[in-house]
Amino acid sequence: MRGAGGGANLLALRSHNTALVLDLLRTAGTEGISRLELAERTGLTPQAVSKITARLREEGLAAEAGRRASTGGKPRTVLRLVPEAGHAVGVHLDRDELRAVLADLDGTVVARRHAPLDLGAGAEAVLGRVAAVVGELGAETARTRSLLGVGVALPGPLDHRRGVLHRVTGFPEWDGFPLREALSARLGGVPVVVDKDTNAVALGLAVGGEGGSFAYLHLGTGLGAGLVIGGSVHRGPRTGAGEFGHQVVQLDGPPCGCGDRGCVEALCLAAVARGETAEAARVLGTGAANLVGLLDIDRVLVGGRTVEGAPEVFVSGVRGVLEARARRTGEECGVVRLVSGEERVAEGAAQLVLAPVFGQDG
Repeated sequence: MRGAGGGANLLALRSHNTALVLDLLRTAGTEGISRLELAERTGLTPQAVSKITARLREEGLAAEAGRRASTGGKPRTVLRLVPEAGHAVGVHLDRDELRAVLADLDGTVVARRHAPLDLGAGAEAVLGRVAAVVGELGAETARTRSLLGVGVALPGPLDHRRGVLHRVTGFPEWDGFPLREALSARLGGVPVVVDKDTNAVALGLAVGGEGGSFAYLHLGTGLGAGLVIGGSVHRGPRTGAGEFGHQVVQLDGPPCGCGDRGCVEALCLAAVARGETAEAARVLGTGAANLVGLLDIDRVLVGGRTVEGAPEVFVSGVRGVLEARARRTGEECGVVRLVSGEERVAEGAAQLVLAPVFGQDG
């Protein structure tokens, strides 16, 4: 794997104005966009745009995409983003498996890895497995630019800002572990961003055009939520928002791995283990209805490997609970939709690195 110098250079370019220009270059696609259009859409002066685009071309991030006829004078040169100029690795650490992707600046996945993992095997073993996979994927960028960074998404709770894990349900030994610092050191200084798996998916959806306010409910080996309010991922002042699975819905219910009783996660997973998928969907829907009532969100999106095992049952079950609530309250029912894809979390983890480069919530 190459050093982090190129990635650090790109991240250093991440001023507000540069991010605006990069985002417009990306959305313009292969057709490109002229400097004049960049100035008009960003509100920057033509001189400022020329300076920014010259620097981006020097860095290999922008290139000419041809010329376009103008209403007067000489044809305008149009510029485009060079997607292969930078890459990010997104890593999904689940309790029993690791999925990782290599994505270019457009977010297009160009390589992927999947391997078994025991999250309880200890920090040294887990870090070694992650470093090996990142090294394999980082080697894919050898002919282009250095790796920009690594995004790691895993079950919470955790401190997103400091990259420190808290008491991951079922794995208390991770409490207080500085994952971001430790992994970056293992990778030779490559920038690392750490967030919850649900937030990573929510960010990927928002970057991909899922607008407004929504909740993404992820039911796999555990249960959590990613919340997007007004187009931005909501993490809370201590970055602990979205611990959806540990809301108590049955007082004195069955014990949960978090130490409480009657949590949505415990009830859902117990129903799944008994083969009562419809009951699991009803419990999930009850939790979703609480969120809709509390946050007045537009949509509820559901995903995760357990949901994908019976997608129609879960979608219809959650929708049924929300529709029953709407009949009682007279309020419009939130839209319920499936979010599929085994690598959604890993792809969202890559966006933890990429999105801020374009001025988006990361």
